[in-house]
Amino acid sequence: MRFAKLITLGALVLGFALPCYAEKIVVEGSTTVLPIAQKAAEVFMNSNPGAEISIRGGGSGVGIASLIDGTCDIADSSRSIKDTELDKAVTNGRSPKANVVAMDGICVIVNPSNNVGALTKKQIKDIYTGAISNWKQLGGSDEKIVVISRDSSSGTFEAFATLALDGAKVRSDALMQASNQAVASTVSRTTGAVGYVGLGYVTSSVKAVDVNGVKASKETVLTNKYLLGRPLFMYTNGEPKGLAKQFIDYILSSEGQKLAEEEGFVGLK
Repeated sequence: MRFAKLITLGALVLGFALPCYAEKIVVEGSTTVLPIAQKAAEVFMNSNPGAEISIRGGGSGVGIASLIDGTCDIADSSRSIKDTELDKAVTNGRSPKANVVAMDGICVIVNPSNNVGALTKKQIKDIYTGAISNWKQLGGSDEKIVVISRDSSSGTFEAFATLALDGAKVRSDALMQASNQAVASTVSRTTGAVGYVGLGYVTSSVKAVDVNGVKASKETVLTNKYLLGRPLFMYTNGEPKGLAKQFIDYILSSEGQKLAEEEGFVGLK
């Protein structure tokens, strides 16, 4: 009997000593923010038994639509929410709250065999709108430029259109891809290709070109020297609460920001 009481007392002490989560949240959206969310969720759940965090991609537009419809708790987004989305949210009785969790630089990438290592913003715009169609026009080899872009549900597509193209439409023959990884993979195996991805997706299989003479890095993004820098968001319905708040607070902590940087992005601290 005495032994049984000690076991019961020990269980109570442990119950009060450890955070107890009987909650599940769904995080959905941007494939740019996806690596940060996945890694942070993995570490967070390992430290907090009982917490259940489901992570899905799909693109920024998909995530925000799900938040508005009430089918996810956190919408990952690599762009700001649009006025039309805010209007729909209000109609649905939702109140999206932007939580900046990291910074990013949109990197223009080419195949490693390409000898072009730098482009101006005007040249990037000319490539993506069709004014330039051959690498020899940019000092490269006589080879057709294969334009790779994200699809229209992507926050990276929206941000790139604003920051690099000044709102101009992408040429009609561009190959549209559903994720950062798909863009990087296509560029890595296509010698004449050009694409754009989040900083965390740049690996040795592709080459990031300088933009207006500036290389994308933590320093150039945080000091706004790199033209294609942008914030990364996790949207919630109103101020985050419960497990959603705990998760976002963790990502904003020193440990969480370190994880974001380990995934190749730019921490806020």
